[in-house]
Amino acid sequence: MITLYGIKNCDTVKKARKWLEQNDVAYRFHDFREDGMSDVPLQQWLQEFGWEQVLNRRSTSWRALSDAQKNAMDNGSAESLASETPTLIKRPVMARGENTLFGFKADDYARFVE
Repeated sequence: MITLYGIKNCDTVKKARKWLEQNDVAYRFHDFREDGMSDVPLQQWLQEFGWEQVLNRRSTSWRALSDAQKNAMDNGSAESLASETPTLIKRPVMARGENTLFGFKADDYARFVE
């Protein structure tokens, strides 16, 4: 089963959900805000991909961090900050088993769901 992680009012998450529905792909949606962060494999993502790929450095949440926080960023601080402020996580995150995909590109989604 595919799990799509994100925030329901995020435009990119909306595009991803629409694509999945139009392509008859069954999935479960986990909203970071409504469903919480306790069941999100954030530590696993950080270990596998590193904070540079997991965090969205174009987001308003990233820009709101102090220069000191940005300069000292590592997987540990990323985990702590993203747990408190899930809008720091690049969205959407699509996961199935051991496979994880960050962001939304239709071509990448087509390959992922094959």
